[in-house]
Amino acid sequence: MLSFDEAFELLRGRVRPLTEVAVVPTLDAAGRVLAVSQRAEVDSPPADNSAMDGYAIAVADLQTAGTRLPVSQTIAAGRVGEPLAPGTAARIFTGGVIPDGADAVVMQELCQSNDGDVQIGHVPRPGEHVRRAGSDIAAGSEILVAGQRLRPQDIALAASVGLAGLPVYCRLRVAVLFTGDELRMPGETLPPGAIYNTNRFMLNALLKRLGCEVFDQGQIPDDLSSTRRALLRAAEQSDLIISSGGVSVGDEDHVKTAVAAEGRLELWKMAIKPGKPLAFGQIRQNLGREVPFIGLPGNPVSSLVTFLMLVRPMILAMQGASFAGPMPYLLRADFDWPRPDSRREFLRGRRNADGGVDLFADQGASILRSAVWSDGLIDNPPRQVIRRGDLVRFLPFAELLD
Repeated sequence: MLSFDEAFELLRGRVRPLTEVAVVPTLDAAGRVLAVSQRAEVDSPPADNSAMDGYAIAVADLQTAGTRLPVSQTIAAGRVGEPLAPGTAARIFTGGVIPDGADAVVMQELCQSNDGDVQIGHVPRPGEHVRRAGSDIAAGSEILVAGQRLRPQDIALAASVGLAGLPVYCRLRVAVLFTGDELRMPGETLPPGAIYNTNRFMLNALLKRLGCEVFDQGQIPDDLSSTRRALLRAAEQSDLIISSGGVSVGDEDHVKTAVAAEGRLELWKMAIKPGKPLAFGQIRQNLGREVPFIGLPGNPVSSLVTFLMLVRPMILAMQGASFAGPMPYLLRADFDWPRPDSRREFLRGRRNADGGVDLFADQGASILRSAVWSDGLIDNPPRQVIRRGDLVRFLPFAELLD
């Protein structure tokens, strides 16, 4: 069996990033991967403006607190007023453009207005409460870097400098298929021995969350010829193929044999728990192109863990995204784990109000409830005993699912 790190490097080493780029409206670009770094063509803000509701004044006109000045104009947000007449104040609202001749804003709470003039109760310093042009972004500066997955704040930044469209990599096309004659869909009758196809729902949700275009092949009968046909069909329409189930050693587990027949198999087992039976290989398309294939285990928690820790980084790399891995948090273990496995373990845990992490009682690979109760994974090295009070590496789902 390969170690987790060996399997990770194998999968990342086989990645062929997408090259096709499309310009999409900035409003629709969230979650996409930026293909070309972006620079600002204008300053943001484009002009000096007020950071407060108050009065724009020339500091030189204000010798002492309590000075009264006539109000010569009102400047609303986004409006450009007239040059400030000497010895006067301009009523100004947040976002209003600072008029020529003014060099500070006094917030309205420090002023008293009466019959067309205002008493200024504070002597400001020059530039007080003035947002300078370009203070957020200077024209010509780089604002977004190629390879980043665009977050809502990135979209807002692009919009703030007037970028109406952004060049992004086209969506990764992923075909998914599910093996197991025992599987049923929710809403169908559940005969003895049958189970609902939870992995179909989980994988579709995971892939769509990553911005992939999903081609769901549905359930494949447990026979070799059907599995081979499904793999070939998937290779014709996708950049990546993912299957769930059928990668173990049972007589009805045909995925391994089908992949070897229609391409090549490079990985079958790795030393992690849960998730030992993981297949990786290539499926040959009719035109000679090879499409990467990943066979996930059938147990839902094994499928979730292997997807998050191995498949997600591979998908991000194929999308052209930069990837530094999730940042682990060192947290205090509020549990004992006296019998560790010889494989690297990813234990389901949840942070508690005391700053530590608790362990879900049943760590079985089929206990899907453990993934719902938990808010992350405890990354435990092989044969590592955990004693209450030890520091453990905690990987929040918030980062693994982002």
